[in-house]
Formats: sequence, structure tokens, C-alpha cells
Amino acid sequence: MRPTPETPAELDELRETVLRICRDFGHEYYVRSSDAGDNARDLWRALGGIGALGAGISEEHGGAGAGVESLAVVAEAIAEAGLPLMLVALSPAVCATMIDGFGTPGQKAEWLPGLADGSRVLGFAITEPDAGSNTHNLRMRARREGDQWVLSGQKYYVSHVDNADALLTVARVEDELKVFIVPTDAPGLTKSPIEVEILSPERQYSVFYDDVRVDASAIVGADAGMAVLYAGLNPERIISAALLNGIARYAIDIAAGYARERTVWSVPIGAHQAVSHPLARAETALTASRLLTASAARAFDRGETGGVEAAMAKLTASEAASDALDAAMQTLGGNGMSREYGLATLHGLVRLFRIAPVSSEMLLNHVAHKRLSLPRSY
Repeated sequence: MRPTPETPAELDELRETVLRICRDFGHEYYVRSSDAGDNARDLWRALGGIGALGAGISEEHGGAGAGVESLAVVAEAIAEAGLPLMLVALSPAVCATMIDGFGTPGQKAEWLPGLADGSRVLGFAITEPDAGSNTHNLRMRARREGDQWVLSGQKYYVSHVDNADALLTVARVEDELKVFIVPTDAPGLTKSPIEVEILSPERQYSVFYDDVRVDASAIVGADAGMAVLYAGLNPERIISAALLNGIARYAIDIAAGYARERTVWSVPIGAHQAVSHPLARAETALTASRLLTASAARAFDRGETGGVEAAMAKLTASEAASDALDAAMQTLGGNGMSREYGLATLHGLVRLFRIAPVSSEMLLNHVAHKRLSLPRSY
């Protein structure tokens, strides 16, 4: 069943509602939550309370049924308010999309209402230390023993494990990759934090599966093959792009406001082309990135494959946000490095998005192969 797209007026109203809620928290909350490592739970509950997290979840399971385009509007607005939570690209995007599209009736009833209202959280465990971007090298194994699956292996760079009720875990069953719902309190599952140089309320972990047992019913889309995995990866890229667009908007607005007011040599510094041109270029790149992100989201909601569009959106947004944040920090001079102005605090996160959830180089490889029919290099 295809989502029901919201009208431009409805999308604008959604954006303003999310912005209003998020601005009540502000970037200062993001910084405090990052220092505390508390996963910004208060903000998450507030977003769930207004229905924002369920934008892309089907109506019959507690969501709005409006699709990825609406969730992208939510993600961009959250980041525009200075609160770019990576979790938005995971729990309501990757995980909810997989379960909504391929889950059993029992899985949908158990998980989707809670994902929509923010009372439940899912993580996504796919990356492994020795696999990199090559999913064909994944070594995590799942074997069937009676009415259970037994998972063994390690996952790497798994976000907010401490905040998740379960992890959607990608494991190999003979020659196929399958997705399993694994509770984070399952016996045999342990986690170890990875220290990373970014400021974020969400922590990264290595996760170890030592013969972790789950019921046979834990598998998502048992007969769907790789379609389950692909169903979640494109929304992840689109929502990541939306978060980056929001960061770019946030950074440009801060810099433009500063450049209008800051006077050093008789006129505001924004009157000087050395200051105004980088910001104008950033604004232009952001406008293009937002259009591409919206186009990719609509293609996905129409049921198209959308892989190339999602790759282009993520790639373009990564570059737009990086350039916007750099231009903004340069505009503020020394103040650009101060926590008070809320720009340097996002530098590590924006840099991370050029690597994850898939690197810019791999996105370019995908576009070159799929859109330009160039020989495959990966």
C-alpha cells in the first residue's frame, strides 16, 4: 500500500510544528545531552507526542501514512533547530520501513505503534569490522536450531545501543543475508563503546553476539531476500540528506545573521564579497540539495527503486552541509570555534556524514555504474 503524500501546505505546517517544538529545546539542549550521553530522550518523546516520528509509518499501525517525504521534512526541521539526531535516520526510517513493508502482522503490531509515538526505539546493526562497504563480506552468521535462530559474530559502529529496545541485525543464513529483531537484553549480546570525536547525544558501539538466541518469529521478511535490506537503506540515505540540509540551513542562518550585524570597518562584514559570496554559494547549493532530496523521497514513496536518486541526495547534501558549515565558521572568525555560537559543535558530525552511513566515494561509484553504465569498480 502506497503512502498518501501530504500537500505542500500540510508539509509546511508539519515543518513549522516540528520547528516550534525543537526550538523550545534549542542547540544548547543538544550540547548538554551530548555531554551527558542521554540520547536526547526528552526531545525524542516530545517528537513522538506530536506524531512526527510516525510520519512515514502506516496509519493502521499508529502512524500518519504520509511516507518518506514527510519524514524528511521532520528530519530537516529537527536539524534546522540545531538538533540533528542521527536516530531519525534509523529507528523511524530504516527500521520502521523494513517492518512496515516486510514484517509479519505480529511484528507490525508489536513494534510500529511504539516507533511512531517514540516509546520504543530500534537500532540497526549491519556494519562489521572486516566488511567495510562490501555487504557480501558480512560474516555474522545465523543458524536454525529447532524453533530458534542462533546468531554469532560482531557488529561495529552501531548507534545508540544503550537506548534501543532491539537491534535489526543483518546476518548470513547460508548464502543469503537476512534481518533479525534481536532484543538488546538478549543473553549473549554485549556492547562496548567506541570513542569518536563528534559531539552527539548518541553513542557508537561494537556489539558482540555470542550464540544469541531469538525465536523463529524474529526474522523479518523471511522470503523477501535482499529486498528487505534495500527497503531500509534508501530511506536511511534520504533522511540523512534531510538532516544535512537542516544543518546547512541552521549554519547559514547563524552566519548571515552575524554578517548583518558584525561591524569592524564602518560597514557590516556581510557587505564584503569575501564574506557574502561563500554564504551565497552555500545557499545556492542548499537549495539544489533540498530539491534533490525531495525528489528522491517522492520517488521512493511512488514505489520506484530510487537508489540512484537517494545516493545523489546523500552525496549532494553531505557536500552542501560541509561547505555551509565551513563558510559559516569562517564568517564568525574566532567565534566560529566557540561553543556559544553552536557551529563548531557540529563539525565532527557533518564530517562523519561524508563517511556514513555510506561514504561519498561509494555513492559516486553507484551513480557511475547505475546511471552512466560505467564498468563496476566494486
